[in-house]
Amino acid sequence: MTLPPGQRRVDDLPRFGTHLSRPAPSIPNDPGIKVRGAVNEAFELPLHALEDLPHRELTADFHCVAGWSATDLVWEGVPFETVYRTHIEPAIPAATPITHVAFRGLDGYRAVLQLDDALADDVLIALHLNGRPLDSDHGAPARLVSPRQYGYMSTKHLCRIEVHTSEPRPTGPLRNRMLLRLLGRHPRARVWQEERNQDLPAWVVRPAYRALIAPVAALCARGSGDR
Repeated sequence: MTLPPGQRRVDDLPRFGTHLSRPAPSIPNDPGIKVRGAVNEAFELPLHALEDLPHRELTADFHCVAGWSATDLVWEGVPFETVYRTHIEPAIPAATPITHVAFRGLDGYRAVLQLDDALADDVLIALHLNGRPLDSDHGAPARLVSPRQYGYMSTKHLCRIEVHTSEPRPTGPLRNRMLLRLLGRHPRARVWQEERNQDLPAWVVRPAYRALIAPVAALCARGSGDR
């Protein structure tokens, strides 16, 4: 099996996320996805409404920007393009030029994708992994899965989608552009182009990321557990 540049195969999909050593966020009793941004009126899409849309099973690899790849994962869910065309696009004022989509999780994490990347045919709002409902470690109750991009674009615990007419500004700790650069948050994050960092060449950042794999994995393991 050929992996993208700079990637090494691992046997399982490790737990990762902003919470690291803490448990994953609690799931609401009636989860939904809030839709905000350049829409006529903000609304909420109940998660159970996704059951009425066509589902897809997708076998794909998951590539972390740190350099590990979990291969042949079987995701099942609704293509994001389907959700966009059926529920979000009709709520956008006519002739509004949407360029970016932001995906936010219950843990506060946010990923911003260019619209073309978000509408790729293999981007899912996933509900199941390897034949089972998503557990708390891997993004329950729903998560974005964008296989052609590094894992930091695949927001876990999805609870909010925002559509924008230009690239939104960073929020939270990543509003500091210097910190953003040090963390390697390339705005496209395409795996096969090895877009790890927006300023530095890939060969420079690879060793730093790989050095973090073991300590981050140990921290994440401390907070793991299906709830």
